[in-house]
Amino acid sequence: MSMIDYTLARSRRRTVAIYIRDGAVEVRAPLRTAKRDIDAFVASKERWIAGKLAQSREQLRRRGEFALNYGGAVTLRGVEYALTASGDGARADTDNPFTLPPELTPEQIRSEVVQIYRECAKRHLTERVAHFAGVMNAEPSAVKISGAKTRWGSCSGKKSLNFSWRLILADDGAIDYVVVHELAHLTEMNHSARFWRLVAGVLPDYRARQARLRALQRKLGGEDY
Repeated sequence: MSMIDYTLARSRRRTVAIYIRDGAVEVRAPLRTAKRDIDAFVASKERWIAGKLAQSREQLRRRGEFALNYGGAVTLRGVEYALTASGDGARADTDNPFTLPPELTPEQIRSEVVQIYRECAKRHLTERVAHFAGVMNAEPSAVKISGAKTRWGSCSGKKSLNFSWRLILADDGAIDYVVVHELAHLTEMNHSARFWRLVAGVLPDYRARQARLRALQRKLGGEDY
């Protein structure tokens, strides 16, 4: 029997799956799967669960300590910038987009930084979608910026492309991969072999770009934006 504490959610799904979220274990199982079988499955994954729980709790610890202050650093399109205070009390028009009004609290700094990220994401992603739409002969209906935390991008049935503002922290090559990925969904609304051939036809090194995004996702897991 499993000695691991977990919450159980049943649905019309076909398989048992384990999710680690915010330092806790959630198990999703089919409606008719016996509890003893679920416990046995969880027990068989005990070492994996322990490792993932440790990672998740470390992320929670880092997130709780996260704060933005003058003199700290933030990342935009893979480039690190210092958080600085302007001398005239307004956001300065300099080479550093993170020159902020002085005497802001950490929470106010966070709000300013997120707004800058959103503005940059809308501008840059709109440009990159237009570029690759021409390359791929695709016609998205819209480009929208969201606050999604678990998905870099998505493509709706109405051909609208949605991107998390957090994507603007990635380097330009990784950003382009997400743009191409979502544009490819306008042709293939799945992740079939044909879909990946379409992506590879535009970005042959897409796997390396995926790896950089995974590294960024782990980093953001410990940052409370």
